[in-house]
Amino acid sequence: MDDAKTQILDASLPHVTFDGWSKETYDAALQDTGIDAALARSLYPRGALDLAVAFHHRGDAQMVAALKSANLLSMRFRDRIAAGVRFRLEAAGEEKEAVRRGSSFFALPMNAGEGAKLVWGTADAIWTALGDQSKDHNWYTKRATLSAVYTATVLFWLGDESEDHAATWEFLDRRIDNVMQFEKFKAQMNENPLTAKLMAGPNWLLSQMKAPGTGFDADLPGHTTPK
Repeated sequence: MDDAKTQILDASLPHVTFDGWSKETYDAALQDTGIDAALARSLYPRGALDLAVAFHHRGDAQMVAALKSANLLSMRFRDRIAAGVRFRLEAAGEEKEAVRRGSSFFALPMNAGEGAKLVWGTADAIWTALGDQSKDHNWYTKRATLSAVYTATVLFWLGDESEDHAATWEFLDRRIDNVMQFEKFKAQMNENPLTAKLMAGPNWLLSQMKAPGTGFDADLPGHTTPK
């Protein structure tokens, strides 16, 4: 089953360049592989949508493998995060057109929700691979912030024609620097006696948020209500 799923995905990629993530691409992949249509439908129930999702998940898995094999201990933590985003884009480097087509595909209203889940999943995979132990609202804010950084970097990368995507990595570093500056600003706000009073209400609300499985009943990505 896994072999058949991989074969269909691999066969679809040459067609994505011309037909995008579409029924035409899905049908062409089945024709190229000769895999039974009923079996293919059991592997990809939603057809082209599930093909695009599988392609994204493959990139995430390759990124996690790269993070686990890299020597990250000598890096600053912000550089480890940057490495995660870079590894993710490098995983899709040879299939840049498939990513471009995917960006358009998941921008469609009927696919936007699925696209948002995938981006969130990528951010979650990076934080998890880096050993994030957040149990409170930081679990959500870290992933939301990284999702925004990742999305912006992907869009820049798609239009980047610099050698070895040097401009993209500079763009990524600037975005992460922006995030670090914002986090520093928040810390200063909480430490200042005047502004700390203003932040008391918002901070209390945030303190009620818990990471998935730790007791906060909210309709948020990744949330599961404890049994």
